[in-house]
Amino acid sequence: MATRRVRVPAADDLFRRTSDGAAAAGPAAEAKARPVHAVPEPAEEAQSAKKRSSGRVRHDEKMTVYITSEELLDLEHARLNLRAKHSIAVDRGRLVREALAIVLADLEEYGDDSALVHRLADPR
Repeated sequence: MATRRVRVPAADDLFRRTSDGAAAAGPAAEAKARPVHAVPEPAEEAQSAKKRSSGRVRHDEKMTVYITSEELLDLEHARLNLRAKHSIAVDRGRLVREALAIVLADLEEYGDDSALVHRLADPR
């Protein structure tokens, strides 16, 4: 009777470095992982002054934000509202990045009159 052995991956395959995974996977994988943006012309630069979030790309930086359970529920309600009423399925991270891009664009455009300055200056 022959013994049956299950073939499993080697430890090197399971515990390989992933920090430079795009470079190790080759140029095709790197092109998919990071979108290529053309250098804007000066006229285009003025039109694209409004900031956009990074969307669905690999993010190299991480930031931890602590929120109350009520704020988390509000965030989930907004996410579910976008899905139910607008057929837009987004995760919490993307929703927060989009909101941040909107607030920063408003600050850049309106400065002292921006919603962010008014809310942060409010002594509540």
